[in-house]
Amino acid sequence: MTTSFDDTELSFDETDADLPPTNDVAATRRYDEINVSSDAFWDLDLPERDANFALLRQERPISWQPPVETSAVPDPDDPGFWAVVRHKDIIEVSQHDEVFVSRYGMMFDTLPPVFLEMATSFLSMDDPKHNKVRKLVVAAFTPRQIRRIEDDIAARARRIVAAAAEKSATGQPVDFVEDISMQLPQEMFCTLFGIPQELRLKVGRAADETMAWADPVLLAGRDPVEVQVEATSLIHEIAADLIAQRRAKPENDLLTALIQAEVDGERLSDFEIGAVMVLFAVAGTDTTRHTVSFAAKALTDFPEQRRWLWEDFDNRISSAMEEFLRWSSVVMTFRRTAVTEYTLGGQQILPGDKVVMMYASGNRDAEVFDNPDTFDLSRHPNPHIAFGGGGVHYCLGTHLARSMMRALFRELHQQTPDFSVGEPELVRTNFIRGVVSMPFAMRP
Repeated sequence: MTTSFDDTELSFDETDADLPPTNDVAATRRYDEINVSSDAFWDLDLPERDANFALLRQERPISWQPPVETSAVPDPDDPGFWAVVRHKDIIEVSQHDEVFVSRYGMMFDTLPPVFLEMATSFLSMDDPKHNKVRKLVVAAFTPRQIRRIEDDIAARARRIVAAAAEKSATGQPVDFVEDISMQLPQEMFCTLFGIPQELRLKVGRAADETMAWADPVLLAGRDPVEVQVEATSLIHEIAADLIAQRRAKPENDLLTALIQAEVDGERLSDFEIGAVMVLFAVAGTDTTRHTVSFAAKALTDFPEQRRWLWEDFDNRISSAMEEFLRWSSVVMTFRRTAVTEYTLGGQQILPGDKVVMMYASGNRDAEVFDNPDTFDLSRHPNPHIAFGGGGVHYCLGTHLARSMMRALFRELHQQTPDFSVGEPELVRTNFIRGVVSMPFAMRP
């Protein structure tokens, strides 16, 4: 299938020029007896999945796995991948970007580079191109922009929680995801990029669908590739219209800042700005929404931890947020591809090998975290890898994500301190651990 945007044709059938290296050894390796590639594994309840990860961390921290069962673009020649489950090994992979590269994709599938750049921007780039695009995006986040964003976040969080509380008080059902956790990140994303009100629902749906390839509910019987391409193309088309408007009439928003950003005489192309918009639509909204949702569930399940936080919110929320991030581990996997030979955790990694970092496992590593299966808001130190293991791809949105989490929980603490949430309906993918919906109530 093919689609086009700005004269750039995307094809999932044609051979792409920039293919990852291959080796003859991969196809001869034996797969590990613990299969982390199957849909059944990712459907396990979290304690069961963690028990398997714990065994791998202890006995086979770098294990050879079969190709992932549910793939957007199945490859009959895919030999499998290395699963990296220990905290220290994940950090090692993250910080050796000269060995473990990103340009062949960050998920299990190997997709055409043009689509990767269209959907994931600098996440699927290597230096020097990665450095150029990232520096230009960073240049748009001026101190003035950050200060304005933080004030806006606080005001919006206050209004969103108040609206949910009022709705609940009148006896109407409230969904924590729809009414609270997804509202703030989506509003902030749309405000930053100047997306008009009438397009916000459409953009939010497209952002969800870019991550829907392995979730049968979200796909609803549709072809996963078509869903991804159509959703990504839609955001690019909206971006193109907005970019043209901002060139004609600049505004005080991030989109205008991205258009005007210049480093060493270079600027972002319209295609690159559109890709950044796609990236922010997903990474800037989904991860915060799901982390906030899982944190609210944990505060309901562990009331003693909620009491501890509520007793001195301002002085304790910073450490609490780090535990929210570790406990939730919303981004579960990230892939790199080896381009040179390397020894990792005693295993010989060869050029062409896929290496998949299991962040959800690394954040439960008992060699790093005391009582890792305990939700402890006072945990210190807390070297979680919810934003990645460092290196050049360390998450750019950490400050924004923390600001939104802090603001929402401050308002929950002040306006609905005795809230409760019910059992969540979960997103079913091997990439994002997410919450589709979750009932919310205020206790009398």
